[in-house]
Amino acid sequence: MSSTLIVSHPCFAHHLTPPGHPERPDRIRAVERILEHERFAHVARESAPLVAMEDVLRVHPADYLEALEEAVPSEGMVQLDADTTMSAGTWEALLRGAGAATLAVDEVMTGKAPNAFVAARPPGHHAERKTAMGFCFFNNAAIAARRAQAVHGAGRVAIVDWDVHHGNGTQDIFWADKSVMYCSTHEMPLYPGTGAQNERGEHDTVVNAPLRAGDGGPEFREAFETAVLPRLEAFRPDLIIISAGFDAHLRDPLANINLTEADFAWATAQLMDIADRCAGGRVVSLLEGGYDLEGLSRSVAAHVMTLMRGG
Repeated sequence: MSSTLIVSHPCFAHHLTPPGHPERPDRIRAVERILEHERFAHVARESAPLVAMEDVLRVHPADYLEALEEAVPSEGMVQLDADTTMSAGTWEALLRGAGAATLAVDEVMTGKAPNAFVAARPPGHHAERKTAMGFCFFNNAAIAARRAQAVHGAGRVAIVDWDVHHGNGTQDIFWADKSVMYCSTHEMPLYPGTGAQNERGEHDTVVNAPLRAGDGGPEFREAFETAVLPRLEAFRPDLIIISAGFDAHLRDPLANINLTEADFAWATAQLMDIADRCAGGRVVSLLEGGYDLEGLSRSVAAHVMTLMRGG
């Protein structure tokens, strides 16, 4: 069997943010360093291509893309909102981040890789159709899902989001779409304020399992086992996309959930089991948040090592 695919690119370090900003280039450097360890010597690696704009336009309208591109500064930084900043390197990072997601989908859907991890920044799950927010510009999970459907004939796609912040953008994009299931565990109350259990979508394909400040592995695993996994199994997706944020780690400064890397490895294995039964093992994982560099790198390592056992 072919090996887990990792997709990344040096340009992801060129999206700059102000001093002290949590979503900083050191995040991707920490991820790259851990993935250079000899235990990952046998994974396949690809460089992120520039995305085909038709892939982005399935999710975001042309006027939004034009406004974003026009906002990119030639030097320095511009603030789109209190949290979300563009630098001269941002546009290439966005194009290659989405390109990495679509390449990963292509490789997994055609059987060239059993599963894939996309090491990219900025993250994407807060980006709505026409709104950049929460460090996010393009919703890469949504772009990946639409690529799987439009190009590879996936009938049903599931997006599972364990970032500690609710993926309001992904929920918004697929709210009325019965062909895409969105499942999220997240701390609540916390930014962005969405993700209550009663937010279920027009076709009952939105599954929110909020956690409370102070919760840890037992509560997270219970939420997965009772709320997320049974719904996923019943949905029978043709592809599982993971919005893999690691800011629910106990070391993370932006939240108050106490997961360890073992919890992320466990959740990865659970999703791989469902993918094996329903989706030919097809899993594409996209890096979202995670702001403590040690917690992030250890969690990514545990996550990718688990993916590799399915290769």
